[in-house]
Amino acid sequence: MKKIVFIAYLILLSSCAFSQKNKSQKPNFIIIFTDDQGYQDLGCFGSPNIKTPNIDKMASEGMKFTNFYAQTVCGPSRAALMTGCYPMRNARNDNGDNPHPKLALSEVTIAEVLKPVGYKTGMIGKWDLAGHNPEKFNPDLLPMHQGFDESFLTPGSNDARVHLIRNNKLIEKNADMSTLTKRYTDEALGFIERNKEDSFFLYLAHTMPHTKLAVSDTFKGKSEGGLYGDVIEEIDYNVGRIMAKLKVLGLDNNTYVIFTSDNGPWWIKKDHGGHAEPLRGAKTSAWEGGFRVPAIIRAPGKVPAGKTSENMVATIDLLPTIAKIAGAEVPKDRVIDGVDVSEIIHGKSKELGRPFFYYQHHILRAVRKGKWKLHLPHQPKTNSIVHRKWPIHSAPKDRVEFTKPVLYNLEDDIAETIDVSSENPQVVSELLKLLNWAKKDIGYINKRGENARPVGNEPYHTPNDLIPLN
Repeated sequence: MKKIVFIAYLILLSSCAFSQKNKSQKPNFIIIFTDDQGYQDLGCFGSPNIKTPNIDKMASEGMKFTNFYAQTVCGPSRAALMTGCYPMRNARNDNGDNPHPKLALSEVTIAEVLKPVGYKTGMIGKWDLAGHNPEKFNPDLLPMHQGFDESFLTPGSNDARVHLIRNNKLIEKNADMSTLTKRYTDEALGFIERNKEDSFFLYLAHTMPHTKLAVSDTFKGKSEGGLYGDVIEEIDYNVGRIMAKLKVLGLDNNTYVIFTSDNGPWWIKKDHGGHAEPLRGAKTSAWEGGFRVPAIIRAPGKVPAGKTSENMVATIDLLPTIAKIAGAEVPKDRVIDGVDVSEIIHGKSKELGRPFFYYQHHILRAVRKGKWKLHLPHQPKTNSIVHRKWPIHSAPKDRVEFTKPVLYNLEDDIAETIDVSSENPQVVSELLKLLNWAKKDIGYINKRGENARPVGNEPYHTPNDLIPLN
């Protein structure tokens, strides 16, 4: 009996030591990034027919952001998240014409910011920064060369097929897409388990709900929201698995979990597209529905529970914010567009006076500051993919060609329906000055801004262990 009591004491002592160690560690960070999930496509953001109890619980235990911005398509959104910059500002390892950037290794990612202060870093899911096509990507630009210690990924989108790479080695071609949400989460749980005694950063970028949609048999036909709803509800279930794992390992109180989407939903008929209501527009557009996405941040004891922030926050803010919380350094040799919003997520009242610029690839479309959003007139059509293909991804009523600056008051008119430019000439004038600044500093169409990084091909060492895709 004494022996049993002694063993129990040792187990308790060991548990306390582990808990104490975790209390002294720098906090962990997990970013869960869905693909093409609309503003309304969570229960806590008003979905009438998609049930997301685990993510809703995250919101009730953390902070929900109702004015949170990404970019309007996949690759640029990932570039913005990883670097804290507008994609037009990023250095690229290509000719700059492709809407999906091949991010140059001279760019500094969140992972590279955190590694010098002791973080283990992992990337799982859709990368899309080495090439959008699953067969035509640059292996030199995969996550292992951008600051990540481990990776399990598909290089681009799932428009037709998915190939899986572990670190720099191809392990599976034409993977079953219906298994991806679970497999990615299994990999995430393994990463958390392996690094439970270290501070870690995990970037989990789900392939879904980007089309082609696919869902496991367990969730097929279960949602009132159709196939799209099935996909979101499977993601929600797997978010719950991650939250449960953190609690089991005693990491819950030392981990920031950030849930958001890369852009608005596809405008697709039947049940393959998402929903951005009450916002106007969809993915690829400069309407709010293209850029504004659901976002939740949870960190018990750090982020106040059950709060909603109306501050204008964006994915570009995550790099400087995470760096601040982790005690890491933000690159000082370049412009970083994001700002540290740690005070906001920790519940301190702070208004951000900065603007947010809406870029459709290389075309500057609009700016928001405070409640005001100004759209620029549309220039004559060019051969750009933005002009040739992107309008078909918007509903006919949203394929609007502006011939003059158009101003919306988003506080009164969140759906961008009433032009109030004539009543507010001073506001129009001030916002046009901001847009002119962005053209000069960040860039516009074929002209790189004064503080944009270069476009071109950099010399790299090609990894030898990547099996070529035939």
